[in-house]
Amino acid sequence: MTYTYRPRGVCSQLMEIETDGNTIQGLRVLGGCDGNLQGISRLVVGMDVDEAIARLEGIRCGYKSTSCPDQLAQALKAMKAGT
Repeated sequence: MTYTYRPRGVCSQLMEIETDGNTIQGLRVLGGCDGNLQGISRLVVGMDVDEAIARLEGIRCGYKSTSCPDQLAQALKAMKAGT
């Protein structure tokens, strides 16, 4: 299954998440800090969705109240909720 999410309040503009059941199979992020997002994308592959949410939710980027990792957590939560 592929889920598309438009992050809010961050530099990245689009996240495409591939899952197989409750396991992340792939993550593609457009925009944002390329190197950091490539690293995050590789780290979450094979990770349980709930584990990724627990690890990433609440991370802030500088003065912002969110970050790309936090937005990924929000995307995963929305995906689970079917929205």
